[in-house]
Amino acid sequence: MDLSIITVNWKVKDLLEKCLRSVYQQAKDISFEVFVVDNDSGDGSVEMVREKFPQVLLTASNDNLGFAKGNNVAAKDAKGRYILLLNPDTEILDNAIGKMVKFMDNHPGCGIAGCKLLNPDLTHQPSVRRFPNFLSQALILLKLHHLFPHSSPMSHYLAEDFDYTKTQPVDQVMGAFFMIRRKVIEKIGLLDEKFWIWFEEVDYCKRAKEAGFKILYTPEAKIIHYYGQSFKQVYNVKKQKDFNKSLTYYFKKHQPLWQRILIGILKPISVALAWGVYLVKK
Repeated sequence: MDLSIITVNWKVKDLLEKCLRSVYQQAKDISFEVFVVDNDSGDGSVEMVREKFPQVLLTASNDNLGFAKGNNVAAKDAKGRYILLLNPDTEILDNAIGKMVKFMDNHPGCGIAGCKLLNPDLTHQPSVRRFPNFLSQALILLKLHHLFPHSSPMSHYLAEDFDYTKTQPVDQVMGAFFMIRRKVIEKIGLLDEKFWIWFEEVDYCKRAKEAGFKILYTPEAKIIHYYGQSFKQVYNVKKQKDFNKSLTYYFKKHQPLWQRILIGILKPISVALAWGVYLVKK
């Protein structure tokens, strides 16, 4: 088996259907299996998969497991040489999956790879970042990244100088299309389930890199990403709290104590700001 494709779904039935249809139409010249883990969507997603894609290996959870645990549920049963974590709000173009399997075959030192992401209008969508540091995350917590989007800390974190026309090593690729070599899982394990949402793929890239694997971006394959459709259904304050929890855990794992302490001081401010934004919009 060349590839195991895992999609964790939450309340995006129509996009999930489009995603799965594109997978089966565009995954060529490889052997593959598809897992869908539904996080208690309650929107007809489970019934749609059962009716229209009976070949999918479906897990219908009675709870929202989060992104990391949802992927791990399927990854434990995956048989592929490679594992592709694929968001349900994506659409595969021009045999992108087959091209990425070939890319991994041709780059044996690559542990994790991401392809070129496009917006629905086919314009470029940034998908590469450097690992987070204290300054960039402090600006985000204080919402100052909206006022200073091209400041030095944000420009560095968002890799604004990155050349998306070239295949090259990166710190992290976006989790929307996240292809993992099985050897990586065998060496460092699965996603850390203490990340309920946010930073799980960042943490995984960091762990893989520290274990000696390359993280590569390539423009050789392209997909459409209908960015953040599940998140749009969650109000800002909850999103901020979830972000804060994952950021704190990431800093606990990878950053020095003084940075964790300062992040802890900034968290209540970020929640207060999120409440302010929520009330103004309401």
